[in-house]
Amino acid sequence: MMTLSRRHFLGTSAAAATLAALGTPGLAQSRTFFGIATGGTGGTYYPLGGMLAQLISNTAELTDTKLSATAETGNASVANAQLLGRGEIESAFVAADILDAAYHGKGQFEGEPIENLRAIGALYPETVQLVVRADSGIATFEDLKGKSISSGSPGSGQWQLLGDLLEAHGMTREDVNEDYSSFAQSVDKIKDGNLDASLITAGLPTSSVTDLANGHDIAIVPLNGPAIAKLQETQPYYANSSVPAGSYKGIDADVDTLAVRAIWATHADVPEDVVYAVAKALYENTETLGQVHPMGKRISLDTALESVSIPVHPGAEAYFTEKGVSK
Repeated sequence: MMTLSRRHFLGTSAAAATLAALGTPGLAQSRTFFGIATGGTGGTYYPLGGMLAQLISNTAELTDTKLSATAETGNASVANAQLLGRGEIESAFVAADILDAAYHGKGQFEGEPIENLRAIGALYPETVQLVVRADSGIATFEDLKGKSISSGSPGSGQWQLLGDLLEAHGMTREDVNEDYSSFAQSVDKIKDGNLDASLITAGLPTSSVTDLANGHDIAIVPLNGPAIAKLQETQPYYANSSVPAGSYKGIDADVDTLAVRAIWATHADVPEDVVYAVAKALYENTETLGQVHPMGKRISLDTALESVSIPVHPGAEAYFTEKGVSK
C-alpha cells in the first residue's frame, strides 16, 4: 500500500529529469509526489483525504516542479504515526491524543517517542460514536458487559479508547467480547446480527454509520456522567460533544458523547516549501472540502493550531505567520 511513498518527495521521474538535463523545453515538468495516509473507506479520513489530494494537485504551487498528491488508505492514527516515524509517507491524519502520545513517548509509545513528527495543522473534531441496533438492549456503557463490541485493530487509537472507557466505568476487556473489525466490517456484522456494538471515532456523519442507519433502526449510546469526567482527567484531549439530532436516520435527539480533534501531521524531513504549499492548499480551500463532507466546513485557520501539542513544521509555521495565526 505504501510502497511508492519512500520516493515521493525525494525527486522526480527519471524521464523528466533526463529531459531537463538535456535542456528540452516544454516536453516535461519535474514532479514532486506527496502522500497522505488516511483511514479505512468507512470513515471520514478517506473521503476528505482524497479531496485534499486533488486540491493540492490542482492548486499547490512549487518553483520549477509540479506537486502531485495522492491519498492512500491507512490503518488509522497509531499506524499512521508509525508510518511518519519511518519516513514511509509524507503526511497522515492522526488523532490529537495519539499524536501527542507518539511524539512524547507515552501510552502505547512508552519509551519509544517518535521525535521526527511535525504538525501541519488541525483539521476537525472527531466524534466518538458507540453504535448499536435500537433493539440491542444496550442503553448505557455498562450494558456492554457480556456483549460483543468492535474496537478496531489491537494497538489502534480506537482500541486504546475502548480500554480507557472500560477502565473509567470500572470494567476490563474481559467483561466484553472484543472484535477487531474496521468501521465498515463492524457495521456489516451489526447488520447480520453478529456484533452488538461498534465504537467509532470519526467526523459526522460517518459513511458506514449512515449506511447502517438507512437499513436498520440504530441508537447511539450516550457517553456522559461521572465516569466520563474521570476519563477526561487523564485524557484531556477528549472534549464533551454530542451527536446532533438528525445526524443519522432515527437519531431524533442530541446524544451526549466525546470528541477529539484530528491533526494533519508530517515528519521533519519533508521540505519546507512543500509543507508551506500543502498547508496553503488546505486552509484556503475549506469551502471545497465542505462540499465533499460536512466536516470540511469545520476546518478553519482560526482553529489551525488547536490541540496541536507537537512542534509545527517550519513550512506550515511560515504560512501561519504570514496569515497572522498563532497559539
